Formats: sequence, structure tokens, C-alpha cells
Amino acid sequence: MEIVLVAPEIPHNTGCAARLAAALGLRLHLVQPLGFSLDDHYLKRAGLDYWPLVELVVHASWDEFVTKSSRGARLRLFTARGGTSLFETAFERDDVLVFGSESRGLPQELLDARPDRRVYVPIRDGIRSLNLANVVCLAAYTAMVRAGIPLPANDGAYVPHARATEDVRPASRIASDR
Repeated sequence: MEIVLVAPEIPHNTGCAARLAAALGLRLHLVQPLGFSLDDHYLKRAGLDYWPLVELVVHASWDEFVTKSSRGARLRLFTARGGTSLFETAFERDDVLVFGSESRGLPQELLDARPDRRVYVPIRDGIRSLNLANVVCLAAYTAMVRAGIPLPANDGAYVPHARATEDVRPASRIASDR
């Protein structure tokens, strides 16, 4: 299972997604354009000292992501506008969870091309959408459980990881794709 953010605009949300990716051992893809620099102070701060644990792949465009990374994987397109409820979706281990930008969501042509892949989080009438970082977190945990992927075994104790004291910038974590 992997996480994809398409054209994220707010560094804090992306940093939170990166921290979640590190916590769950999921690869994080960012599809450009980004609304911030990967050297942004707020991005680094939101990811805290977990950047050494993030497997980060940056793509110049959606087409590049599809060509290099999706390789037939089942894309799950998260949108505030219709589809199947997150809590009724049958996820599989190789699903790729795709989220759009904070202000625009995923491109309509992408949603229209794959209507059976649309997933939404139920919210009350009159509420436009939820915060991107919150949806990424809720979706990742829910999808993992529903796909039968074991969650990290943690009894609540904290032991810093070996690279916690390194001053790692997000830009230094970009991996070549697969």
C-alpha cells in the first residue's frame, strides 16, 4: 500500500502525511506541482525527526507517476464528491491511496476516467471537506485494516529511532522510484 499526494499546497499537511508514512512503513509519492519547496521549514517541522524513515518519491507530473509507479496497481481516488464510502470499500494490499490538493482535490478528468475507484469519507451536509492530513491518516489506517495488513506492533512505549538526531531535510529523502 502506498500514499500519493497530487499537487499538495500546504507544507504542514504534507509533513503530517510523511510522518504517517514513516509510522506505517508506507511509501509516499508527491506529484508536482507542489505549493512549497521541499526545503520548507514548516514541511520539515511537521515531519519532525522522522524524515530519515520516509521513503519519498517525487514525480514531475501525474503522467510520470502513472508511467513509473502505478504499474497496474489499484488506484483509490479520494474525493469529497461521491464514490464509495471509505468504510464500505474493499481495500487490497497493493492499493495506492491517491489524494488531491487542498483547494481543488483531484482533477475531474481523473475522477471521471475511474468512477469505480472513487472513495469518500462521510461528512455532514453543509461541510465542504475535511483537512487533507486528517483524511490521509484515517484512510491509511482504515485501508490497511480492511486489507488485512498488520498494523505496527507497538505497546505505546517510545524508543527513538537510530537516526532521530540527524538534521535531515525532506529534499534529501527523495528516492529514485523502484
